[in-house]
Amino acid sequence: MTDPLVPPEETPPVEGSTAEAHEERPDGGIWEHPRFWMWLVMIGAVLFAAFFLARVFYL
Repeated sequence: MTDPLVPPEETPPVEGSTAEAHEERPDGGIWEHPRFWMWLVMIGAVLFAAFFLARVFYL
């Protein structure tokens, strides 16, 4: 016996489908905030430069 035809405006039933809506993970964690990392890198660069400037002026 053949399957009944499905009207064009409807979605046919599917057997064994593993598709489901994904859950959005909650906002949080340090990895999702690039401004923190930008400031961390900038402060590190300033400290690194200050070290060499201090060596130049105090030698």
